[in-house]
Amino acid sequence: MTKILICDDELGVRESLKLILGDFYPLIVVDNGEAALEVLKNTPSISLVFMDIKMPKTPGLDVLAKIKQLHPHVKVVIVSGYNSVETAQEASKLGADGYIVKPFDSKDVLERARKYIK
Repeated sequence: MTKILICDDELGVRESLKLILGDFYPLIVVDNGEAALEVLKNTPSISLVFMDIKMPKTPGLDVLAKIKQLHPHVKVVIVSGYNSVETAQEASKLGADGYIVKPFDSKDVLERARKYIK
């Protein structure tokens, strides 16, 4: 079955996404970009990633670029606390499939998941 990967360094955001998506989809949750890349390498059933843009160590946009390079079929929705047109455009250029601003609406998160997971 298709899985969703949640990657965010904030526990509260990870927990919120788990509450919204957990009844509908199997989830894998990590707190940094390196862990996300490792999970993607070892879990071919992931088809969607919800990923924070501002994270320690490796920034979300760098992780996004690597995901799209190594796993081009995986959809990535950026989750950011910054409603910046420039950041959204940069994410889009790197291949992001969507952009959600924190605090996010649970309906919006579910709609994105349903859009990308058939």
